[in-house]
Amino acid sequence: MAARKPGTTARSAGGGTKSRDKGTRGGRPEASATATGPQQGNRPSGGRGNGRPSPGTRTAAAPVKAAAEEQPAAPPLWFQLTTWILSLGGLAVSIYLTIAHFNTSVTLACPATSTVNCEKVTTSPQSYAFGIPVAVLGLAFYVFLAVVNSPWAWRITWPPLRWARVGSMVVGILFVLYLIYAELFSIGAICLWCTSVHVITFALFVLIVFGAAAGYGAAKAPTRA
Repeated sequence: MAARKPGTTARSAGGGTKSRDKGTRGGRPEASATATGPQQGNRPSGGRGNGRPSPGTRTAAAPVKAAAEEQPAAPPLWFQLTTWILSLGGLAVSIYLTIAHFNTSVTLACPATSTVNCEKVTTSPQSYAFGIPVAVLGLAFYVFLAVVNSPWAWRITWPPLRWARVGSMVVGILFVLYLIYAELFSIGAICLWCTSVHVITFALFVLIVFGAAAGYGAAKAPTRA
């Protein structure tokens, strides 16, 4: 047999080495693939590798966030109940004064002195405004307030209702100031029942103006991210 030449053996060995290198490289992942593999495997399926949600996830959550921000700014429960109870109290006194105005057999439970005299006030010319008894105007005023200051009405975000509530209190407090002036300087006597209505009206004026400034009964405008 002919002896193999050393050069041939070296080439074969070299070729075999290259072939084995290729086979080894094809049988197991390369260094670059191995370094990349764990990073890809650690990425969450719905987001980026740094743990932040993907843009698609943020877009899906945006309508939910906007809907939550558009919820009406409902007043606290104590505020709703306080304004409603005061309105009902003013309505009760207005009903009593209206009955006493039209029914002469009903006498107001009120002392008659030089300073306090309910009958003198309720029968004076100032007990009429625009040809309508002041008691009737007060009755209509507090019927409206008993409705718009109820807990159910405070959850309504209709802008005209909100501004009608505030506007009625501005008109009401101005009318109360006129009636106080009439009692002190024109009639010269004070009606305790009328004074109780004046105090209730003033308390409601303060509360409702405060509620309007705080945004109670108004829808929150959505904020942009």
